Amino acid sequence: MTRYSRQELFAPIGLQGQARLRQQRVLLVGCGALGTHLAEFCVRAGVGQLIIVDRDFVEPSNLQRQCLFTESDAANATPKAEAARKALAGVNSDVTITAHVADFTWRNAARLANGATLILDATDNFETRFLINDLAVQTGTPWVYAACVGARATCMPVVPGRSACLRCMLDDQPAAGGDTCDTAGIIMPAVLQAVAWASVVALKIMTGNEAALFKKLYTSDLWTGERQILDASTPRADCPCCSRRELDWLAGRRASSAATLCGRDSVQLAAPERFDWQAARNAIRTAARMTTENEYLLRAESGDLTITLYRDGRAIVHGTDQPAAARSLYARLVG
Repeated sequence: MTRYSRQELFAPIGLQGQARLRQQRVLLVGCGALGTHLAEFCVRAGVGQLIIVDRDFVEPSNLQRQCLFTESDAANATPKAEAARKALAGVNSDVTITAHVADFTWRNAARLANGATLILDATDNFETRFLINDLAVQTGTPWVYAACVGARATCMPVVPGRSACLRCMLDDQPAAGGDTCDTAGIIMPAVLQAVAWASVVALKIMTGNEAALFKKLYTSDLWTGERQILDASTPRADCPCCSRRELDWLAGRRASSAATLCGRDSVQLAAPERFDWQAARNAIRTAARMTTENEYLLRAESGDLTITLYRDGRAIVHGTDQPAAARSLYARLVG
């Protein structure tokens, strides 16, 4: 029996669908709880190419729900995208896996998504989701919105021009103050439910079974059994994005320079336009206590705060959820 024989025996896929999978170039944005499982699904299903983009590194608290990562990855602060690539490299040598240790922003989105046939959302914030939505609408690329927090899982397919886009359903980013994994926690069943929905949606799109898509926004609370289903089958006539083509996030008009990270007392700071890695490294060595350094990043402690600095100048400041405090530390240590 061949590697994909059981998948090919499923009538809606068959040999033709499997051949279509081999032609797919999938962009996965985010490689945490959702992302690691979706990455493994893509590789084991037999997509041709998988591009993983993630801005973060592995920490011990990730190991409860994020497959592919090990205690060694956490101890070494290995970037998630690279840790996932290494873990999956031996799973299916027929799949080309590329890892980008980067924040997915309006500046690099088009380059990273170049040639993608499908975009999978495994992010933890709506700014990035609205950016993905803008990019997908502009390029006509299908994408899958997925999310989970507490015991709730959410999923919606977006097929530009043939279904509602994210802005059809949400005019703008939700106001701050809602549940996050930092305030409500998260349990593995919610992750797996979102992964199951997103995976089957992706499989339908990639194998040419778009007619079988449920073009709805599904939300389910696995703890209470409550479910909400909203119709997403038709683009909204007055949608700012897919009807009027107001691509504010892709144009950078809605980009933020700092973001509080879900599930952690941390703030991410965007990379400056000009950055000298060696000069920054030397400055931090002088002014703070270095704790970790590898080919991708360095970490250093200064008082109650810890800074993780990436080679492109992007930084995550741990120990605060206040952008002003994070920017102050960055300015003091990096300049």
